[in-house]
Amino acid sequence: MTPKSPFSFLDGLFERVAGGPQPPEWLVHEVQHRAVLFLNHVLMQEPEAMERLVDQTGRIARVQWRAYSMTLQITPAGLLDLAPAYATPDLRIEVADTSPFAIAQSAMRGDKPTILIDGDVKFASEINWLVDNVRWDIEEDLARVIGDAPAHAIGSVAQRVAQALRGFVKAWPMSRGDV
Repeated sequence: MTPKSPFSFLDGLFERVAGGPQPPEWLVHEVQHRAVLFLNHVLMQEPEAMERLVDQTGRIARVQWRAYSMTLQITPAGLLDLAPAYATPDLRIEVADTSPFAIAQSAMRGDKPTILIDGDVKFASEINWLVDNVRWDIEEDLARVIGDAPAHAIGSVAQRVAQALRGFVKAWPMSRGDV
């Protein structure tokens, strides 16, 4: 018997919210722009990632989950920018899992979500390298604001909380006896 998530009622809630009125286009564009700024911030912390992306200058990738999508273009600096709406993507990446809670649960286990990839193989391998090797150093960013010692303390607590959550998610079906 497959265990049922204790949060399965939230899936229906998400469906109702996602199926309701859509946000205005300016808001969608602004959220996408902020996401690109964040991704570029993370990329700039990893010079090798930027070097690898320079070789892909001008390439366009479309990332999609359900009805939500974002089309990104690689800049000559090895960073990301929003691609024009009319741009034809060289690579399409679609997250196959439709439930946000299934995605969160697999992320907590340390697993990647199931994705469908269509397009340029070399570009896809570079994107895969980024996913596997580039991480946001939250502690470093926090240290710039509050100092090294408090940032390290907060980082340590956050790591312990994340480990505890991963342990709970991995052990959850076993603890219910459903397996």
